[in-house]
Amino acid sequence: MASGRHDGREGEWARHWQYPGVPGLDLLRARYVRHSFTRHSHEGYVLGAVRRGVEDVVMPEGTIRARPGTVVMINPEVPHSAHAGVPEGWSYATLYPSAALVASIAREETTLRGTVGFAETIVEDEDTAQLVRAVHRAAEEGNALAADSLLRVAVARLLRRHGRPMPRREPLAAGARTAALARELLQQRMAEPPSLEQLAAELATSPFALLRAFKAAYGMPPHTWLTNARVRAARRLLESGTAPAAAAVTVGFTDQPHLNRHFTRIVGVPPGAYQRERARTYKTGQPPGA
Repeated sequence: MASGRHDGREGEWARHWQYPGVPGLDLLRARYVRHSFTRHSHEGYVLGAVRRGVEDVVMPEGTIRARPGTVVMINPEVPHSAHAGVPEGWSYATLYPSAALVASIAREETTLRGTVGFAETIVEDEDTAQLVRAVHRAAEEGNALAADSLLRVAVARLLRRHGRPMPRREPLAAGARTAALARELLQQRMAEPPSLEQLAAELATSPFALLRAFKAAYGMPPHTWLTNARVRAARRLLESGTAPAAAAVTVGFTDQPHLNRHFTRIVGVPPGAYQRERARTYKTGQPPGA
């Protein structure tokens, strides 16, 4: 199997890529032992199936233990982290379908309307877990018809069994409005962000009040959210061909090693490996060898 990341850490490997035959989908297949994912969130959905070992996924409501035969389902923008649940680590296949792709499947195959999400975070469902892994196999073999078909069957099945309309957003309370303004300012000044005290002063609040409001709104403190936002911005730059060192400085990391550390702990592979996979996919239209 081609690997986006191979190291000597007890056989850890990972591959994060896109297959042009299925637009709107990222794929990650990996074995992790000592690697851990720091707290982060995704713009789209996460559908993961552990093949061996145990992955502990730390969600806002507590830790779930993902074992073989389970499917983990995480909705967009839900903060989470993950690490090995047993000494031998875990190996798994994960699909990252975009919000637009899931919405189109929901419209065609379910009665759910509006923004859809999953009611449970983890379910025992060996058949669908096998489907998730089969999407990977089909994509790695360059079989677009099978990959697209299997993905749609898997997502439709999970939506019918576990999907729900997401609640409509209520008008923001004062604390949530402050948090939203803070997020906008951090997004605008990503490369040179203010301190917590400066940010609070600009928003006419206190540092601790801002900290509490931000964490209540986004599930993580401002500095953690900013790191996640910087990694998202770096991903877009890397996909457009920007060198990792330049991407690091542009989004506000000190240097490339600083980007490498945070990028790997959120995406699962280093930025150089991430970019190489994207370049092969986009330039050749061929999936890298599995």
